[in-house]
Amino acid sequence: MKAKLSLAILIVCSCFSFSPVYAAGQALGSCMVDSMTGRERKETARWVFFAIAAHPEIKQYSQVSPETKEKADKNLAALVTKLLTEDCLAQAQTAVKEEGDAAIIGAFELVGEVAMMELMMNNDVAQAIGSYAKFLDYEKLQIISSEN
Repeated sequence: MKAKLSLAILIVCSCFSFSPVYAAGQALGSCMVDSMTGRERKETARWVFFAIAAHPEIKQYSQVSPETKEKADKNLAALVTKLLTEDCLAQAQTAVKEEGDAAIIGAFELVGEVAMMELMMNNDVAQAIGSYAKFLDYEKLQIISSEN
């Protein structure tokens, strides 16, 4: 049970951390990304969103029900299991043997990045991200490029 909890914590933390990725971890991450469908990448991004939405200062802006969160947890658990034990088993074994836990962390960072890129490439999301720019004080910002 302790090993299961450690793996779960490791995978979750890897979605939000930035550790160096070495060859075996990179190979594992590439295999995982290549093995995921677009739908799986979107489901992973949804899970990350739900996790972030649990933060006390953000929770009020999201209406994620416990049932929806649990379903996302189950989907992610099934995906992680499939990726590590079926689709990328050889790469996972090599990565853990050569690099230990850092390989798993690095691989899941890559998976998280690709999952989020899947959402960021949507036009509505891109417009929402850039919409703050209309409120920038461009006159004040010119100080950045001026020579003093």
